[in-house]
Amino acid sequence: MLLKKKSIAYDDLVITGNAELRDEMQQRSGSHRVPQIFIGDRHVGGFDELYALETSGELDKLLAG
Repeated sequence: MLLKKKSIAYDDLVITGNAELRDEMQQRSGSHRVPQIFIGDRHVGGFDELYALETSGELDKLLAG
């Protein structure tokens, strides 16, 4: 909802039932929890981390870069 509110396009990759995508996400993020959010090649973390970036004002800077 946060990214939609900001009119940011994103890809939602569903890893359920897809071992290859699940393994790639775990390797890239170091976590097995979902969601794992990436902006470009940068791993942000989950929603809590994304929201923390928003409340600190850093999310807009990251999205602009």
